[in-house]
Amino acid sequence: MINADPTELQKFSELAHRWWDPNSEFRPLHEINPLRLDWINRHAAIAGKKVLDVGCGGGLLSEAMAARGATVTGIDLSEKALGVARLHLLESGRSVDYRYIAAEELAAQEAGTYDVVTCMEMLEHVPNPASTIASCAALVKPGGHVFFSTINRNPKAYVFAVLGAEYILQLLPKGTHEYAKFIKPSELSRWAKSVDLELNELIGMSYNPFAKSYSLGNDTSVNYLVHTVRNA
Repeated sequence: MINADPTELQKFSELAHRWWDPNSEFRPLHEINPLRLDWINRHAAIAGKKVLDVGCGGGLLSEAMAARGATVTGIDLSEKALGVARLHLLESGRSVDYRYIAAEELAAQEAGTYDVVTCMEMLEHVPNPASTIASCAALVKPGGHVFFSTINRNPKAYVFAVLGAEYILQLLPKGTHEYAKFIKPSELSRWAKSVDLELNELIGMSYNPFAKSYSLGNDTSVNYLVHTVRNA
């Protein structure tokens, strides 16, 4: 059984044609992309590295990593999003290998192949996030880097990520997130450790509605990012 929610795939597929529009529903992704790219690069120095982007969607992060000199493979289970990603390569001139395949299936084929694996803003959209984390661990080389980002599960996260972002500020379409699928850092850390991923950094990402800007910091109560290293 594929570790994907058909409703989630449909939701993002319907919006896929607007993925590269910085003023669309994907504006937050455009705005956080430089932040997460610099953070990943600071830890993993991706130039010349073989990188896998799990849940790549329309390719915002995949292309950005390719622009930094990485050899990038992007995987997703939305054909429409992948179609948009491939089309954008014609415009940008970048090189990314986009594939329609689940992380679990790729892990069975290419275990220990990648220097770096990223899985950003994706875990809260799959039925079994622990399975995705295990696949990421299997795909990275021993000593390699695996990065995750997701949303904490607590009352503040519900107020900010659902009510605030989707209904009040309207940064995201209504129904983008389902609170029950949010993941506590302790849960993510436990799943990661169970598959030999050692936690290296846990950092928060916050939105300032007055400055209309995002920043990284110590507040992990809503959005957070995790850097792990595969035990050799």
